[in-house]
Amino acid sequence: MSTDLYELLGVSRDADAAAIKKAYRGLARQLHPDVNPDPATQEKFKEVSRAYEVLSDPQKRAAYDRGGDPFGAGGAGGFGQGQGFSFTDIMDAFFGGNAPGAGGQGRGPRQRVRRGQDALIRLDVELAEAAFGTTKELKVDTAVVCTACHGDGAAPGSTPITCETCRGAGEVAQVQRSFLGEIRTLRPCAACRGFGQIIPEPCRECSGDGRVRSRRTLNVKIPAGVDNGTRVQLTEQGEVGPGGGPPGDLYVEIHVDSHPTFTRHGNDLHSTVSLPMTAAALGTTLTLPLLEADLEPAEDSEVRTDYDLEVRPGTQSGSEQVLRGFGVPGLRGGRGDLVVTVLVDTPTRLDPRQEELLRELAAIRGEESPTGQVQSTPKSVFGRLRDAFQQH
Repeated sequence: MSTDLYELLGVSRDADAAAIKKAYRGLARQLHPDVNPDPATQEKFKEVSRAYEVLSDPQKRAAYDRGGDPFGAGGAGGFGQGQGFSFTDIMDAFFGGNAPGAGGQGRGPRQRVRRGQDALIRLDVELAEAAFGTTKELKVDTAVVCTACHGDGAAPGSTPITCETCRGAGEVAQVQRSFLGEIRTLRPCAACRGFGQIIPEPCRECSGDGRVRSRRTLNVKIPAGVDNGTRVQLTEQGEVGPGGGPPGDLYVEIHVDSHPTFTRHGNDLHSTVSLPMTAAALGTTLTLPLLEADLEPAEDSEVRTDYDLEVRPGTQSGSEQVLRGFGVPGLRGGRGDLVVTVLVDTPTRLDPRQEELLRELAAIRGEESPTGQVQSTPKSVFGRLRDAFQQH
């Protein structure tokens, strides 16, 4: 080599590995054929890549500093010297000449066309929409196929060409010497980044990637019974792959908004109603709205939107009534229940007449000076079993 490798990379002779790597990356970004496709720049890129290949390898760098040829052939002394027998021969004997990275058939060029990534987006829905299903319009920003180059990354009128460095293999061989002899490994070609082809004139719209960002509108069908965290999969609606490859999937994660009346527990709905003390004592009928009341009424709809709840006389505060089949439909069929909790309101302000009537009622019921009753804590199942054994 007549040109000094250190001068090619713009580093001093005592530069460490990190400085050499940083210098090469900066030059590679400037000289890469995808950026500067002219022949002079391509030749310069090859020289820089060859310089980095030598200076990044401690053994080759040492040989170069001593004035030797780091790419020269010949044995390294010891095992296999003068016999033309290398570590590659050993690998070929075991793998039939097809050992990846050992001189046989390697991995081959990388595929420029690859499947796109899956995408995830959150969608907020109301409780009634999650319960009974709906269709929502969703705007998503994803990668789509570039309409200028139709995904191949080349400018209109141009085509990718075979890489001259690796001759389309996508890999270049590197030979190292060891006590076993020569070790031949394959590395991705730096000129074509392992693709085996170079795009001399990249598409201006997508910069050679074959895809661009775009906003799309999708109609997402939400099945009945979804809950917080449920993911709806839209096949092939995700990111288009590099090189115009097949798109990934789009996952829509459901988030259900809170409801002012109902609380959801699985497929059951819970609601609370408050009653005056007199209504709880005498009994009454309440008109309770159902979750269906949140739906937009359809023409000639016979969907029930309320329920006449019978409150029995003497209902205690905290008691529950279960309305079977008025909860949330299940994803696999069936429907949960609606659990209604009754709370009894005790009046806090009484006028003289109301206080007089209550005192009269208390006297009739013999409750002028109630002593109260201390409720014992119910025993657990294990406690009852223990008492049963002690009695025997």
